[in-house]
Amino acid sequence: MEAICFADKEHKAFYDHMLAKTGNGDTYHQAFFYTMGICMETRRNINSLFDFKRGSTEPEGLSATWQTGGTRRLCRLAFNLWNGWTEEGKEPYSSPYELFDCGFAPYFLEAIRLRYPEYCRSIERTVPRLSQHMR
Repeated sequence: MEAICFADKEHKAFYDHMLAKTGNGDTYHQAFFYTMGICMETRRNINSLFDFKRGSTEPEGLSATWQTGGTRRLCRLAFNLWNGWTEEGKEPYSSPYELFDCGFAPYFLEAIRLRYPEYCRSIERTVPRLSQHMR
């Protein structure tokens, strides 16, 4: 697999730490923690979004007071990549039209590449690489 494009050093450190913490590097965990690591707010609040004891997502975290429009988009994508989750009664908010309408969109594409590597091998990357040492 090609090198992963991260938003910044903190994003990469979070991703690596979460995969080590869970002891699982399957495509579900990779896509979920990659997505959750894109911004500081979701990194800081990961315990309200993922139950490490049960190894499951916590969609209730979407209603937390710290959430913004962008972080909700980010969480909805992460939850959907984990297990196809959509918020009951709010399914349209999980559509590409709604999700990709923010600055996180290039990283969202990278998350999809992580979750579905077998289908995304030939897709051209749109996220600029930070530096050689981030690979």
